[in-house]
Amino acid sequence: MTVAETAHPGRWWHAIDGGRIQCDLCPRDCQLHEGQRGACFVRKMQHGTMVLTTYGRSSGFCLDPVEKKPLNHFYPGSAILSFGTAGCNLACRFCQNWDISKSKDMDRLMDSASPAAIAAAARRHGAASVAYTYNDPVVFAEYAIDTAAACRAAGVYNVAVTAGYIHAAPRREFFAAMDAANVDLKAFTDEFYKKLCVARLTPVLDTLAYIHHETDCWLEITTLLIPGHNDGAGEIGRLAAWVARELGPDVPLHFTAFHPDWKLSDLPPTPPEILAQARRIALDAGLHHVYTGNVHDREGGTTFCPGCRAALIVRDWYDIRRYDLDAAGRCPHCGSAVAGRFGPRLGSDGKAFGPRRIPVRLAA
Repeated sequence: MTVAETAHPGRWWHAIDGGRIQCDLCPRDCQLHEGQRGACFVRKMQHGTMVLTTYGRSSGFCLDPVEKKPLNHFYPGSAILSFGTAGCNLACRFCQNWDISKSKDMDRLMDSASPAAIAAAARRHGAASVAYTYNDPVVFAEYAIDTAAACRAAGVYNVAVTAGYIHAAPRREFFAAMDAANVDLKAFTDEFYKKLCVARLTPVLDTLAYIHHETDCWLEITTLLIPGHNDGAGEIGRLAAWVARELGPDVPLHFTAFHPDWKLSDLPPTPPEILAQARRIALDAGLHHVYTGNVHDREGGTTFCPGCRAALIVRDWYDIRRYDLDAAGRCPHCGSAVAGRFGPRLGSDGKAFGPRRIPVRLAA
C-alpha cells in the first residue's frame, strides 16, 4: 500500500502566492510547494491541496490501563484502546517514542482501520475509551476527529495524549471531539521549547487554558523532568504556580522520569528524589493532585482526598490496590468531591483492567 493510496483530504490550510499552500493546523505554519511535506512529514501538498497521508493507518493498536496515558482521574481502572500513526509537529530531542513520531518510513504503518472499525474494536475488547497517542494526534486530527465521532456513537470515550501545539480554529474542533486529554507541558521556559523542541511555550499554555475553561474535556498535565534542563526547583515552582493560578488546584499534574533516548542519550535518568521534590513543590503551591511516573513510588501514584487527605485510590505502578471513591467521586470519610470522571467502583471486584498491555490487531 502506498502513501498516495491512503491520502485523505486535509483541512485547515489556505493557498498563498507562488502556487503554494500554508498549513493552518499548528503554529509551525508550514508553507508547501507541490509534493512537499510539512515538518510533521505526514501533511503534504498534493494536486494543489492539503492531504493527510496517514489517514486510516496505524503503527499498532494496544489495550492499556487508562493510568498509563497517564490519566488518574478519568474512569480509573478502565481499559483504553491506544493507537497512533506516524510523524509529529514538534522536534523534541528527548522524544521517548522517536521510532514512531520521528519516522519517515510509512511501511511502519502496518495496521489499518476505519473509524467505525476502531470503535467496534474498543467495544469488542471492553475498552471504555480510545486513546490517540504514541505520536501526537494533532498531526492526524482529521482521522482522530472522525474516529472520535464513531466512538461516541458506540458509547466509547475519546482521549488525546498531546503536546497541545495547535492553532485556535482546529483546536476548537479537535477538543470538542475529546472527552479527556493529557497535555505534555514540556517545560516552563520558552528557551527550553525553542532549543529542545523547536517550538514555543505560549501556544501550549493557551491550549491548556482553552481546554480547562472552554470545553467539557477532562484535563491532566504531564511534565517529563530532564536532568539539567527543566528540573530546577525554581522552574518547577513557577510551573506549579501557573497551573494553580490559571487552571485551579484540581487539575492533576504528573511529573515523570526521563530515560536517555533519541538525541539526549548522554544524559542520566531522572533521580527519584527529583521527582519527589517536584511533587512536594507543586503540593506546596496549592495543587491537590500531584503524581510521579516512570518510577516505583506508591505515594506518588496515590490519589488523596483534597479535604481530609485520606488515601482514596492506592496504585502500585498501574495496579489499583485500593479504591475508596463512590461513583460520584466523593470521599467516604469526609464527603469531599474529588475532581474527575468516575464511574462504578473498580479495583476491588475483579473488573479493573490492571497493568496489562495487550496488542490488538485490527487489519484483516
